Amino acid sequence: MTVSVDKEELGMFRDSVIKVLEKEVTPHYEAWEKSGLVPRELWNTLGDAGMLCVDVPEEWGGIGAPFQFSVVVGEELARMGFGALSTNVMVHSDIVAPYLSHMGNEEQRQQWLPKLVSGEAVGAIAMTEPGAGSDLQAIRTSAVKDGDEYILNGSKTFITNGQHADMVIVAAKTDPKAGARGISLFLVDTSLPGYSKGRNLDKIGQHSGDTSELFFSDMRIPASALLGEEGQGFVYLMKELPRERLVIGALGVAAARGSLDLTIAYAQERELFGQKLAQLQNTRFEIARMETDYRVNKAFVDQCIDQYDLGELDAPTASMAKYSATEMQCRVADGCLQLFGGYGYTTEYPISRAFIDARVQRIYGGTSEVMKEIIARSVLGKA
Repeated sequence: MTVSVDKEELGMFRDSVIKVLEKEVTPHYEAWEKSGLVPRELWNTLGDAGMLCVDVPEEWGGIGAPFQFSVVVGEELARMGFGALSTNVMVHSDIVAPYLSHMGNEEQRQQWLPKLVSGEAVGAIAMTEPGAGSDLQAIRTSAVKDGDEYILNGSKTFITNGQHADMVIVAAKTDPKAGARGISLFLVDTSLPGYSKGRNLDKIGQHSGDTSELFFSDMRIPASALLGEEGQGFVYLMKELPRERLVIGALGVAAARGSLDLTIAYAQERELFGQKLAQLQNTRFEIARMETDYRVNKAFVDQCIDQYDLGELDAPTASMAKYSATEMQCRVADGCLQLFGGYGYTTEYPISRAFIDARVQRIYGGTSEVMKEIIARSVLGKA
């Protein structure tokens, strides 16, 4: 069984996304990569174009489109070589917004979702800390109740959208002795006193995607900023991670398509030993291998998208999608760069950016090693 989505309507939406990106992003992306940050007003531009949080229901400012429409935005960003921006938008639209839609109360939804849809507010989620990455139970950021407020103290790192964020979903310990059951989530307004952001971290890839350190120093936030119930943060995180991991997998598949398209076009033009590169057996076999790898992963990710729409996507299957697709993305980026030869190692050719941007896909959202453990537990049980 699959979810019924009007393919013509989806195709028209994809075409409109491509047109916006060609006009608003393509001419400027190289400069943004060099500066290490996209301009804040880009978020408003994407919002005006209807490209943010497209599956948010109409009553909260969205257009209530099917999930696949949100995936299309990320896919085209990734396919066109805008890896950093695809990650930024994914965090905003496919992580932050769903937390609010699914766990927020009406007041919280009305406060933030219309702004996320329009680009008036940029969203981020802050889980990772200097001493706690994959092991979320080890976080040390605390939120202590004080009357009708919470006092937030701690720090976060590797936070996507940290430089531009107007609202950050922060995971904090409300009961340090309760382990995972002591974690709560808060909707933190970054304009409040006690909040500060550190430097925009230097990375080997995804240069224009701001990735920041965040600090909370005796920051007082209203009790109404609590997302859902106190102590349920870890449960909420586990509920929402499948979508995050699935979308990362979809970005990986789309980025691989972009790498292959670049390489196929190059191979048909480049001459070597008196022949087109595309006529050499090694090139043909490598393209065949990578095209097959891409198509197998695309079929699986598309199946997972249908399962998510039906409410049937479980954590192990989402982990398979992320693990398989991002590993494939890196194999394809590496194989494609190799076919470019020395030119592929220069920043003049976009395949070099595809190669370095791909690497982090196997890390954020849960490392490949964590994905394999989740998958193994579903098959073999805990070790």
